[in-house]
Amino acid sequence: MQAGDWILTLTCGDRVGIVAGVSGFLADRDGFILDSQQYADLDTGRFFMRVVFRAGGDRFPDDDGALAAAFAPVAARFDLDWSLSRAETRPRAIIAVSKGSHCLADLLHRRASSALAMDIAGVVSNHDALRDMVEWHGLPFHHLPVDADSRERQEAAIVALMDEARADYLILARYMQILSEGFADRLAGRCINIHHSFLPGFKGARPYHRAHDRGVKLIGATAHFVTGDLDEGPIIEQAVDRVDHRASVDDMIRIGRDIEAQVLARAVDAVGTRRVFLNGNKTVVFR
Repeated sequence: MQAGDWILTLTCGDRVGIVAGVSGFLADRDGFILDSQQYADLDTGRFFMRVVFRAGGDRFPDDDGALAAAFAPVAARFDLDWSLSRAETRPRAIIAVSKGSHCLADLLHRRASSALAMDIAGVVSNHDALRDMVEWHGLPFHHLPVDADSRERQEAAIVALMDEARADYLILARYMQILSEGFADRLAGRCINIHHSFLPGFKGARPYHRAHDRGVKLIGATAHFVTGDLDEGPIIEQAVDRVDHRASVDDMIRIGRDIEAQVLARAVDAVGTRRVFLNGNKTVVFR
């Protein structure tokens, strides 16, 4: 995608005429469609659509507000939950991490290489161990220790940091804390977690040890939106790798860390490029 491209995303109750309404709106204004994906979930009766387009002629509105205002009647006709933004506008995120560095290091490297679809506004941690890494990348590091007595204050401080940084998302890059239900609810659809297991198997702590005890042949990682139910949120991305009887727990952890970093990065990119739609306890992810 290039400067000047737009992304329109929408979801609504499924009915006849939605695609025609959207494409007709763009055609009437010389909108040139570059990519269009849609999906009708017959089980839930919901429709999902993502369109990338650009100006293709003189009738295309030259004002951002004018384009959104012109689309409003179409949105009202189909009762759309929709978003319209320039493709070059990237969401902003705060990363939360504990002591494990592999997912954080991968995201920071992608950011430095201009290969991440989100802007990272800062990093928060309940430990001080990764401060040097974060500050070397020129990002603010916020040390916010937490225990049972301070959890409410610490989570309020994270929200305040997100508000100050105008962060759209909180990325849990191996943040080894269970969020309170109220905090998870407040960030519904805006908090991305990486779990070192191929959910729904081996939820909770020490999944590689339990996987090793069971003699599994596949290990993996899952990126999902956080909800108040531990490790039960809508899944965004998953991947697996094969292991065999020779793999020790340490081997599984080493292989798993690579998978975790890749899966989290793919999930962040999918959300950042507006390809992920919540669909009840599941997601629709356009490729």
